[in-house]
Amino acid sequence: MLGHGLPVGDRQPSPKAGLALNWIGVCQPPARPGDRCQTDPPAKESPHARYLILGLPRHRQPAVAWSCPQALGGLMDCLVKAAAAPPRPTAAAEISTVGRPRNVGWVRAAALLYGDWGTSKAYVIGLGLFLMGYAALPHLLAVCAITALVGVNYIWVCRCFATGGGVYTAAGLHTRRLAVIGGLLLLADYIVTASLSCLDAFYYFGLEGAQAKKWAIAALFAIGAANYLGPKHTGSLAIWLAAPAVLVVLILIIGGLPHLGNFHPQPPPPNLLHNWIAFTGMILALSGVEAAASNTGVMRLDPDATPDRPSVRITSGRAVLSVMVEVVLGTALLSVLAMCLPVPAHEAQQHKEDLLRFMGQVYIAPQFGWVVAVVFGLLLLSAVNTAMCGMVSLLYVMARDQELPEQFTHLNRFGVPWAPLIAATVIPVIVLDLAESVENLASLYAIGVVGAIVLDVGSCAFAAQLPLSPRKRWVMKGTVALLGLIWITIALTKPYALLFVCVVLAAGLAVREYARRFQPAVPAPAVAAEPAQAQATEPEREHPPFLGEKLLVAARGWTPALQFALDQARARNSMLLVLFVREVAVSTPMQGDWQKDPDARRLFTRLQREAANLNVHKLYSISNAPAETITDLAATFGVDTVILGGSKRAKLVNLLKGNVVTQVASSLPDTIRLVVVG
Repeated sequence: MLGHGLPVGDRQPSPKAGLALNWIGVCQPPARPGDRCQTDPPAKESPHARYLILGLPRHRQPAVAWSCPQALGGLMDCLVKAAAAPPRPTAAAEISTVGRPRNVGWVRAAALLYGDWGTSKAYVIGLGLFLMGYAALPHLLAVCAITALVGVNYIWVCRCFATGGGVYTAAGLHTRRLAVIGGLLLLADYIVTASLSCLDAFYYFGLEGAQAKKWAIAALFAIGAANYLGPKHTGSLAIWLAAPAVLVVLILIIGGLPHLGNFHPQPPPPNLLHNWIAFTGMILALSGVEAAASNTGVMRLDPDATPDRPSVRITSGRAVLSVMVEVVLGTALLSVLAMCLPVPAHEAQQHKEDLLRFMGQVYIAPQFGWVVAVVFGLLLLSAVNTAMCGMVSLLYVMARDQELPEQFTHLNRFGVPWAPLIAATVIPVIVLDLAESVENLASLYAIGVVGAIVLDVGSCAFAAQLPLSPRKRWVMKGTVALLGLIWITIALTKPYALLFVCVVLAAGLAVREYARRFQPAVPAPAVAAEPAQAQATEPEREHPPFLGEKLLVAARGWTPALQFALDQARARNSMLLVLFVREVAVSTPMQGDWQKDPDARRLFTRLQREAANLNVHKLYSISNAPAETITDLAATFGVDTVILGGSKRAKLVNLLKGNVVTQVASSLPDTIRLVVVG
């Protein structure tokens, strides 16, 4: 019996995590030198508690129990005896860098993409009615056709960049300056996406004019403040709302079918130039498609792919195709039904910001209009969050590539790049304050997204090293020519849009020039090589290891968990994997350099000194999901036990980011034990 009368291996439910605590034992430091360790677990508030072994979820039985005399009371004695044994020399180990796990399937990828691309119908149809009245149907159908063409192009683009794409990566195949221009055009798109989506959300909530603008600005600051903590569930709102939004669209279409008898479109004016200019003003349905290429680096690999030869052809293709079909068909059918509204054109034009809500009130019921308002209002706010996170990721990656000042790579304590986050919050507020209305923001919108798509698709079409057939290249070149003509038209007919994108490009290129010319690169510090060690035959074990032959400990410093893992590796001749996870709360996949991370460099340097005679392998990872990275590496390396330190985060932070220990415990394979020290 140990502690509070619990026998070895008995489990006690945890009130928080739904886990079972396997009280194998707690060691307290002896009161006087020479005394034995005390075996009774202290009270939770005792500062002397050192080692607490967290057991398994309720459905898993404990695989082993401590077999030394007097249970864990003999743990320290056993460690001392084992430490006195001759060490087992091993060869020097490399420090391996690993990326974040690929855990985004095609359904989740489609939901994330829909959270941005799918929101376009909330304002595109209303904007079409505002510009052309009931003569807008041909223009809206042409927008749907262009959207389908661009979607097909992006299915091909995603196949070429299994490790993460987007305009910044694709343009980088040619020149670094072109990559920066592409990234800045995408940044302009993100800025207006955040401003426009936030303002339109509050129009859907029933506010108008100055009130909608005031609440939109407050919401931008609130979303930016929430992202300072690096919420674990960033983007989850879009996933949860994707299915309700699709359902609302289906109900609107079905409810509008009986009204097809009121179909009253008007012929467009005969002026071809006027129609072309109006069409280019409705091209907003392309917004969001660029996110598909940017997220390929975190998508699950295809069944026939390997980490050395990655492929997301199936995953990305399904995600883009499913969202593209919904966006194209949904926008086309709702455009047709908008021509059936039993109100004059001038009255329909008054609902340019919340047309879908108005259609729900007319075709279904007044109460259903509020259902549409809530679903699409929240979906638009999630698009704001997605755009803000996209800006943070883009600025961080550009700074990591030394295209922006290195201050943009500095992280707060929650792993969030704080300088990009400030920019991603303040700039959309400034743009919203200056533009004021949905139609003004829409005029700024298209020039950024169309420019980014032109550079992305064009860079792929002219990159000889990409595996594209001649037929695909010709289609992509034709798409670039058409979109390039649209971009030129927007630039000539909307001077404020041209001024906006020129300001973004000029400011970005000026900052880049400063970073490259006046901010010297910090050289990577030299790290002493590990001393060469003679190979020795591993001695036979006198008893099976307590925690197994292969241990994984996650630490971001010399923590009690790491010390415990080293003691166990030394006592049991176990292989120890030391994982340093640098949490960076951006979704872009990346490979980091541990030598540029002071904390990791300090930890690994000390390990070289103090664990030179142990079988220690060092791993370094940059990830926005530490728990998933730990679980993935534990399964990949087939470890017997994962060792973590106890969480000391505040309750609010645990609510927003989640508890790493709880997440790891709930997702570890049944064959792997979990130990929590602290």
